[in-house]
Amino acid sequence: MPKLISEPNVVPSAGNKPKRIEEYFGRVRSGDEGVSIARMKSPGGWVEPGQTPDFDEYTVVLAGRLRIEHRGGLLDVRAGQGVLVERGEWVRYSTPDPEGAEYLAVCLPAFSLETVHRDQT
Repeated sequence: MPKLISEPNVVPSAGNKPKRIEEYFGRVRSGDEGVSIARMKSPGGWVEPGQTPDFDEYTVVLAGRLRIEHRGGLLDVRAGQGVLVERGEWVRYSTPDPEGAEYLAVCLPAFSLETVHRDQT
């Protein structure tokens, strides 16, 4: 039987400015440990700490531009584009444009604070 998620849970975010994370599936909203799916809305100038997660993260940018800093340089992902960041790879996400960005993130297995391994600030 299909399971309706009538609304997401809003979960806390990391970074220099508030970012809205709406989790539809994952540890917080549905108790799923195998996958998390969330819509992100980050403001212009938002930057989060670097991380080396123990999960694969698939991202589709819906609006704006998401910047991903990685060991090899910078990657800008624009509306209509997607990106895969594989587990174990160091990255830092940001939204440098004034209008910010909106994107969907799918993590396999599900995102958790214990497995994201954020840089110490």
